[in-house]
Amino acid sequence: MESASLQGILAFVQTVEAGSFTGAGQRLHVTKSAVGKAVAQLEQRLGVRLLNRTTRSLSPTSEGLGYYEACVRALSEIEAAQSLLATHRLVPSGRLRVDVPLAFGRRCVAPVLFDISRQFPDLTMEISFNDRRVDLIEEGIDLAVRMGDLDDSLSLAARRIYAQRSAICAAPSYLEKHGRPRSIEDLANHSVIGYGRDGIVRPWTVRHADGHVGRFVPRARLVLGHGEPMLDAALAGCGIVFLPTWLAADSLRSGELETVLSDCLVEDIVVHAVWPVTRSLTPKVRVVVDALIKHFSSPPWDAA
Repeated sequence: MESASLQGILAFVQTVEAGSFTGAGQRLHVTKSAVGKAVAQLEQRLGVRLLNRTTRSLSPTSEGLGYYEACVRALSEIEAAQSLLATHRLVPSGRLRVDVPLAFGRRCVAPVLFDISRQFPDLTMEISFNDRRVDLIEEGIDLAVRMGDLDDSLSLAARRIYAQRSAICAAPSYLEKHGRPRSIEDLANHSVIGYGRDGIVRPWTVRHADGHVGRFVPRARLVLGHGEPMLDAALAGCGIVFLPTWLAADSLRSGELETVLSDCLVEDIVVHAVWPVTRSLTPKVRVVVDALIKHFSSPPWDAA
């Protein structure tokens, strides 16, 4: 296949997936005009109009949609062949785009990725940190770490890497002044720090006195939209908080926080590594997934 033809196919596929020449250019690291020119040349060679162009959007024609599906299959086969060769070399290389949650990603995932970066100098890694659930295919992400339910699991392959545990805790100064709650229901008599956004406070997953696990919606006096400020508020003695062990472990170990209602500790969120099902598990993705599974099999914060 001629290089120009392959470039045109790549430009066309990325344009369909991104919905614009601009988005495709960003993915391919070329200009918008270069993408448009490559697609136009491809249409000229094929003698078929592949895209419907309006001032506001681009969409594939019926012929373009069929051609797109065939191109995706062909590119997948090429990638699989390249992956097979790379597997024999066992050296991850090329560009890898990874998306991780903000606090959990910075504290728990990034150190693993940094270690991989040091091990494999031919691997270029782009890491984004945010709590927004990105569209892996739409945004060209190779691998993501997801916390909670996989609501789009039909389009993603996934491996479970960790089950988060959370603890109810407070600063000694708060407990000395207000006392310790003796039950979940007793929390109604305490200042509670809650996690919430858009006016909705996230419930806690707790084990009640009779042994059953259920949801408890705290009547929070202080509601924050990020885990790290919640930790700061608890350390400042603002109230009782429900924090994941990966976030609270250092403070619990140092005595700056103490657990309360420790029998209520349960696994509340499952964490997965996910990647698009349309892409094969290349060595660069596999090495990250394997490293995450190994790291989270015995995390230091849960051993504390």
